[in-house]
Amino acid sequence: MAAKPLGEFGRIARFFAPLALPGGLKLRDDVALIDGRRGEQYVLKADAIVEGIHFFANDPPADIARKLLRVNLSDLAAKGATPVGYLLSMALPRSHGDRWVAAFARGLAADQKKFHIGLFGGDSDATRGPVVLSLAAIGRVAKGRAMLRSGARVGDIVYVSGTLGDAALGLAAIKGQLGRLPPAVRRHLVRRYRVPEPRLALGRRLIGVAHASADISDGLVADLGHICDASCVGAIVEATRLPLSAAARHVVARAPRRIRAALTHGDDYELVFTAAPRTANRIATIARAAGIRVAAIGRVTAGRGVRVLGAEGRRMVLRRTGYRHF
Repeated sequence: MAAKPLGEFGRIARFFAPLALPGGLKLRDDVALIDGRRGEQYVLKADAIVEGIHFFANDPPADIARKLLRVNLSDLAAKGATPVGYLLSMALPRSHGDRWVAAFARGLAADQKKFHIGLFGGDSDATRGPVVLSLAAIGRVAKGRAMLRSGARVGDIVYVSGTLGDAALGLAAIKGQLGRLPPAVRRHLVRRYRVPEPRLALGRRLIGVAHASADISDGLVADLGHICDASCVGAIVEATRLPLSAAARHVVARAPRRIRAALTHGDDYELVFTAAPRTANRIATIARAAGIRVAAIGRVTAGRGVRVLGAEGRRMVLRRTGYRHF
């Protein structure tokens, strides 16, 4: 009888965690930390996006570039880091000529200006397969101050930034799964899927306040689950408290089951973090200063795993907790 596949995180734990340097945090977080100068640490993050998985072949090249950079900056935001620079690797088919690359580079240039970051170097290759783009982002944070997954404490409040589910609904809209939508609703959802907003200003302000933090790339329940696993705690999320945009509320009002997009689908790139109840007023002040909405959606508990409560406090049964590559 064939052995059950390990899956993405099983592979990481078995094959790659034994290879990790101390700064790799046993590969239980989504970044690495190495000492820099003047009491700083460098925060290292690498992520890739693949045509047909993370973006569509006909997406604007500038939007693809911005998504690639921003999904990596989102991980820096979750640690409270300030971006420094990045390395870029590209594997392109011959059909993607100079015009495509020029538009891609314009997207990078726009975001370099927006986020005060620059290119250090990288690699470029040809492929007969789909486009594969990889970026390694480098940030800096005061030594010992990075917000990791492993600091959540029983009794903490669970918070999220922004709104959830927009990106998943945007993907569904592109695939024609939502029927006819008002143009403004469709534009908002599709834009959120194509060009996420890394919450760098919020992340920096949360240092010393949040006990644990992660960005929501695979889905709220999955990424909060990573915090719980690293911190050896559990969590309860109240689905009725999930922050939804007006566009998402429009979709959910017509199809209530779509609320699961805010729970288990990825690509939101918002922050999920935990903090002591006594810091609620301070977090509200931080959110106003950063110009981003923050919502309390649950609490950290003893035990393990994430439980989601729906209407009238009944536990929701989820067939999956988030996106998995394997």
